[in-house]
Amino acid sequence: MKSGFKTLLKEHALYPQEALEKVKSNKNALYIGIPKEMDPTESRVCLTPESVGLLVNNGCEILVETGAGAGAKYTDREYSDAGARIVYSTSEVYDADIIIKVDPPTKEEMTYMKPGKTLMSALQMAKLTGEYLDAITKNKINAIAFEFIEDKAGTRPIVRAMSEICGSTVMLIAGEYLNSVNNGRGIILGGITGVPPTKVVIIGAGTVAEYATRSAIGLGAEVKVFDNHIYKLRRLKLSINHHIYTSVIDTNILSDALKEADVVIGALRSEDGKCECVVSEEMVTSMKPSSVIIDVSIDQGGNFATSQISTHKKPTYIKYGVIHYCVPNMASRVARTATMAFSNILTPMLIQMSQNGGVEEMLFAKKWLMNGVYAYKGTLTNLALARKYNKVFKDISLLFTASN
Repeated sequence: MKSGFKTLLKEHALYPQEALEKVKSNKNALYIGIPKEMDPTESRVCLTPESVGLLVNNGCEILVETGAGAGAKYTDREYSDAGARIVYSTSEVYDADIIIKVDPPTKEEMTYMKPGKTLMSALQMAKLTGEYLDAITKNKINAIAFEFIEDKAGTRPIVRAMSEICGSTVMLIAGEYLNSVNNGRGIILGGITGVPPTKVVIIGAGTVAEYATRSAIGLGAEVKVFDNHIYKLRRLKLSINHHIYTSVIDTNILSDALKEADVVIGALRSEDGKCECVVSEEMVTSMKPSSVIIDVSIDQGGNFATSQISTHKKPTYIKYGVIHYCVPNMASRVARTATMAFSNILTPMLIQMSQNGGVEEMLFAKKWLMNGVYAYKGTLTNLALARKYNKVFKDISLLFTASN
């Protein structure tokens, strides 16, 4: 028996054996960290588990801090099953080469970032300080702002996506604070047979205005839209395919409209990150008692002289008898939808980065992404920020030329 078994083993050893093919390693694989947001009112996360799975399949390594997706109802288990490694300390997730988060890092988080790392996050111009920019440049962090990222068509996809969400959400918020339960005017947003419709004024004719106008018209409200540019007003009318009242921003005409308005939405934004204040305190005092102001542009400073940043925990305040809603991260109210929108934009971009050899190679190869960079290797590369905070500016294209 024993000799027969040994003979069988020897014969088997002579047979050709299947050799396992060596798995090719991706030298350009990205090392990405997704921290948990420190702001308790920020529920969004930048990548869904499905996106993480796609990136992992493309050779990327993903670190996810425990609880990072909880606000958007994504569990650690879902991220782990997708191929991410769950870490249990903030310092550990910041070991990654690329940090992707919604809010800009806090002072505490900044201490975890090492020179040469890449940060992708929002800037939040209303809260931005010169000290924050100094910390970014001092640590020699390569920083990319969601607000500045462009696509091949020259549009800003993340700003567009969040604006669509805000425009779709803003009328729900208005209806919430017009009702009697929240000490509003006690009127329905829209109108019913025999009752005059709610009067809505929208300042700005961009993406937020487009989606807000559709919602308001669908509910039966009377809408007036103001903007500084005729072409934007014309584009808005063509886009919604409905006749609405439009006007350039004339102080007297706008003031008259505000006196009759039940809801006023501020959605006038600026390309340089600082929006124009077009509604004075005097104009606010002339508005109806318990009417509602929603300042969507508060993240850029706001369109109303009476605007002050509020939070999801305490979203409203009353000034001159008018209810003000000035929450900068409004899209966080629908965190899961916003997370999916982030993922749809960032995932293809990150895959391209991996295929192009990394972040710097991607920036060099794709000029349209370069506009998103506001700090590079210890230098501020966004002219508007440099002027606003009186900082030294260098053109990033010249920096690339010098280093290549």
